[in-house]
Amino acid sequence: MKELSVFKTGKANDAFVEYFVGQSYLNMLATERIGIGNVTFEPACRNNWHIHHKGSSE
Repeated sequence: MKELSVFKTGKANDAFVEYFVGQSYLNMLATERIGIGNVTFEPACRNNWHIHHKGSSE
């Protein structure tokens, strides 16, 4: 997948495949004290995980 972000694409997000329709990739940016990850979606991939009503850092 071509890099289109300042973040690397990461590995195939197989651990959370049940929450996605299509392929997503997970790049963990931090794992100590708090988990911070960047998820990249291939075209037409959809997330069935949760909704952030006030933005993604609520």
